[in-house]
Amino acid sequence: MGYRKAVKILPPEVVALIQQYVDGEYIYIPRKEENRKSWGESTDYRREMEERNRKIYADYKNGMNTEMLSGKYFLSDKSIQRIIANEKRK
Repeated sequence: MGYRKAVKILPPEVVALIQQYVDGEYIYIPRKEENRKSWGESTDYRREMEERNRKIYADYKNGMNTEMLSGKYFLSDKSIQRIIANEKRK
């Protein structure tokens, strides 16, 4: 997200109205609900996490314990346990 100058995109009367509330401060204007993106939608991160979790579960089913998986994937035991439980439910 980048900053845009309000005076370049908003009518002067709107800028004057906003200045009554936040004069010279930064504000965040959220997206409209219908334009929001879900987590990971803009990048491949979600897909990468799902793939990693499938690999963790496959390794678990092939005999690796949570301690070994923690070391291999650099995650805590609790995170490994959570991933395994979630993958079992699928």
